[in-house]
Amino acid sequence: MATTQTEAPTLRVNLAEYGVTKALRDGRVTSDLVNLDYCGPTPAHNGFKAMVRENAFDAGELAIVTFLQAKAYGKPYVLLPAPISGRFQHHCAGYNIDFGPLDPRNIEGKKVGVRTYTQTTALWIRGILRHEYGVDLDKVTWMTLGDGHLAEYCDPQNCQRLPAGSKIPQMMLTGELSAALLGEDMPKDPRVRTLVPDAQAAAKDWFAREGVVPINHMFVVHQDMSKRHPEIVRELYRMIVESRTLADNLPAVFPPLGLEANRKGIQLAIDWALDQKIIPHRLTVDELFDDVTGALV
Repeated sequence: MATTQTEAPTLRVNLAEYGVTKALRDGRVTSDLVNLDYCGPTPAHNGFKAMVRENAFDAGELAIVTFLQAKAYGKPYVLLPAPISGRFQHHCAGYNIDFGPLDPRNIEGKKVGVRTYTQTTALWIRGILRHEYGVDLDKVTWMTLGDGHLAEYCDPQNCQRLPAGSKIPQMMLTGELSAALLGEDMPKDPRVRTLVPDAQAAAKDWFAREGVVPINHMFVVHQDMSKRHPEIVRELYRMIVESRTLADNLPAVFPPLGLEANRKGIQLAIDWALDQKIIPHRLTVDELFDDVTGALV
């Protein structure tokens, strides 16, 4: 954080432009207390490793899974109750129907591709497969392209690394992988089906029962800033809220603002991360926040 005696401090921020952040990024939301230097890479997830390994940013978005791991391994960031992105994930596991129909339980004993084991989309869709369809995740071989964001973490034993340069969507289409966990990279191919039957209807039913929109990314700040400059943290939250109110394309169903409103969704992420061997021990929702960020409303 750079500052002088007369100027507002400038924070190094890793934040992409989404509907909820567009007014921040384009300058419609400003502050007299702080300046934001959007110096992170595009896409923003390419900066997550630098954030948790090198303290490369003062604030910004972070995948909820990466943050849970960062907290578990003692990294100096604290959560704001401000989801930046989130969506239903039921449609994010696909397969090629040319090789025959595939029910969720049928992936046991097979190879399934995923960019990294700790990818947030993968956490959610694996949890859905386990808890909604009874899949034994330990019986699946997860074929990955890379390691996670935390240097301290090692993938479970049922993970294998794909050769460098492998293309998971193409390997799913050719049958080298029985299925793949993919977000926006799902091939637009008529042969592709969702592993979850009628994924849109399943997501609607799940939301009616659980009332949770799975969180992808949330806003975080360096813990030193929260301790030394709580007024700046409160100002950041105000700016995020204002930017969100100015969004003209916010999805009809989106993760809410506030700690209590997100408690169930964050708790679910913790439970599933522990179950899937992504975090080494249980965390509580409240320890992810401090006295400043937990009180933001």
